[in-house]
Amino acid sequence: MEIVNSNSATLSNFEVMKHLQKIKDSRKKHKGQLATITYETLRYLENTPCSQQTPEAIQQCLKDLEAFNLNKNEKLMLINSPPIMALEIQLMIEESEERLTEEQVEQILQIMLQHFPHIQKPQENDSQEQD
Repeated sequence: MEIVNSNSATLSNFEVMKHLQKIKDSRKKHKGQLATITYETLRYLENTPCSQQTPEAIQQCLKDLEAFNLNKNEKLMLINSPPIMALEIQLMIEESEERLTEEQVEQILQIMLQHFPHIQKPQENDSQEQD
């Protein structure tokens, strides 16, 4: 494999998916490994939350997350795998217990749900065993 451009940046799953779709749809047909990698990666990404995201929703979400003093990698993880539970935020944000209050964690969950409504909160089991 050859490095075409040595500049590096972090890309969200949405950006990677859009780029690979452009490669796939280009007039120039790729053969061999690139075609396989493109196909397999697109197939995977189409089954993740990024397939239903929009650039506008991502930008607005990042704007709303500015108040929480998160680093770039933490924001990227939140965008790529929008959390639906506080536990997921603890896994994505380093030292979240010290950096965020419970209210802030709830606010982040609401922001994620607001901008990515396709993610679903787990249904609480209301039916309890009856004696």
